[in-house]
Amino acid sequence: MLTGRPGPLNLITDVAGLLVGNAADDALKSGVTVVLGTGPFAASVDVMGGAPGTRETDLLRPGTLVDRIDALVLSGGSAFGLSAADGAMAALRGMGRGWPVGDRRVPIVPAAILYDLASGGTHDWTDTPYPAMGRAAVEAAGTRFALGTEGAGTGAVAGCLKGGLGSASLVLDGGVTVGALVAANPVGGVACPETGRFRAAPFELDGEFGSRGAPASARPETRGAPPGTATTIAIVATDAALDKAQAQRVAVMAQDGMARAILPSHTPFDGDLVFAASTLRRPAPDAAGLAAIGHAASVCLARAIARGVFHARRAPGDPYPCWSDRWG
Repeated sequence: MLTGRPGPLNLITDVAGLLVGNAADDALKSGVTVVLGTGPFAASVDVMGGAPGTRETDLLRPGTLVDRIDALVLSGGSAFGLSAADGAMAALRGMGRGWPVGDRRVPIVPAAILYDLASGGTHDWTDTPYPAMGRAAVEAAGTRFALGTEGAGTGAVAGCLKGGLGSASLVLDGGVTVGALVAANPVGGVACPETGRFRAAPFELDGEFGSRGAPASARPETRGAPPGTATTIAIVATDAALDKAQAQRVAVMAQDGMARAILPSHTPFDGDLVFAASTLRRPAPDAAGLAAIGHAASVCLARAIARGVFHARRAPGDPYPCWSDRWG
């Protein structure tokens, strides 16, 4: 049985060595979230959705050369949002960060995007605004950040409710910290449409999303989204030292957090993806310890999804209501 408690902030930044920055354009109804390491960190990825949008994820496979990265980017904007990594790279280059190649450094910044082009925003731009938001998110990075209609969750939709940016953490009894960050934008629903009770309720800690209890019904809910117009993208992290193969296993296990919080999840219309990161601050786990970290990551991700929707706030032109509008 998993035992532990939320970290001091109940955010992914409870994992020592991680910072998070958000940037958004309220008129566009879109934004960017960057997870930045205070130093290079290890990472891998697992993709289970049918419509992913990614950048630099191949180098996160075990067996590839680069074993440390500088940041991870989550962005709205569909494929346009992948250019947010350009701005993040530029900011990191200015800090002297990056993988050494001869006398040069190349910042390594994998990225994933979600579709929020139908969230009521204005899209009359000529030059994509995402590189500027990527840079701004890096420059805003810190240990504290807001949840809900923020960063990559600004234009998110979850089933028939506004989605949002969520985060949660767990300090295991042995002292290892695990955290999750998610931009929740699934086709499926995260709360019972009759009662507002969250699917992730069995994993809730300290009333973090309203203490409403578990739904009585398992009836699935979707918003009737056309193909390629959803996606939940997430990052889970730990301070335990993991190599890329171990990080990939944690990412695979963390996908269960989506299945616990979203009904249905991993559909052909979602590009569901989980990055897993290690800041290498604590000793490497044995096999049992790795299993505990993976399970904790899945629990944190389920809680983070509910928190993102719980904290979403109303904005002009929203096509769907906030959870708080109906049950807050």
